[in-house]
Amino acid sequence: MTPGEPLPAAGSALTERELADAMERESYLADEGLCTAIHLALRLGRPLLLEGEPGVGKTEVGPVLSRVVGRSLIRLQCFEGLDAGQALYEWDYPKQLLHVRVADSRGEDAGDLYREEFLLERPLLRAVRDERGVVLLIDEIDRADSEFEGFLLEFLGDFQVTIPELGTVRATAPPIVVLTSNRTRELHDALKRRCLYHWIAFPGPERERAILRRCVPGLEEQAAVRLVQAVQQVRALPLLKRPGIAESVEWARGATALASSGRPWPAALRRALGLLIKDEEDLRLLGEHADELFGRA
Repeated sequence: MTPGEPLPAAGSALTERELADAMERESYLADEGLCTAIHLALRLGRPLLLEGEPGVGKTEVGPVLSRVVGRSLIRLQCFEGLDAGQALYEWDYPKQLLHVRVADSRGEDAGDLYREEFLLERPLLRAVRDERGVVLLIDEIDRADSEFEGFLLEFLGDFQVTIPELGTVRATAPPIVVLTSNRTRELHDALKRRCLYHWIAFPGPERERAILRRCVPGLEEQAAVRLVQAVQQVRALPLLKRPGIAESVEWARGATALASSGRPWPAALRRALGLLIKDEEDLRLLGEHADELFGRA
């Protein structure tokens, strides 16, 4: 498949190589393991559960995949206390009340208040009812309560949802589902059994250099090598929050901007550290290792 060539329709079996090439055109450099996981999830019609530390690129898989297969993206951001009303559907109570008042003023029967015109679709119901098929990103499922996981089982297992007042709604075009987790808590086995699982690790030096070269125009090869070496060493320290790929890209951009204005590269790396590290204790720890990590300013 060459650049610019149309991709097969969603649902067709993209090869792993085609997936890797298509994602690279979207500036996402996926390794072989991730491409295999996505390929199998598409081929088997299974939800894809991605775990890994913050910043390794889990969330971005959803938007990139939606562009690759030509489907709309629906995102459900999880948080503590998320419930069915926020994720699946709600009834439009103000509209129902107005309907009742209008009916009363006319001396008419308000009729059934739990019908289609009063239904507010939330992400899960929208994903099930979209006849063209969508990519549904359920982001940071580990932030939601364990009870919400139980609620998701019907959807993940059969791509259907049940609305007590209307019955069961089953997807005519099953969505492509991507779930992400930072592993702040262990997910239930019942949820994992319904998904294809993949762990995304921090990239190796060669792939991270390739990411920086793509995302940071003007970054010289020697600078990329030195910067990635420093990032890899920083991640090996006992930090409260290890920097992800997005942070290393921003650090590279900041250091490059400072170096282009005349600062020596070691000094540029130090001055731009606020783009890489976002915790005061971690900054102090890096200060103790600054010379060995970045060279003398």
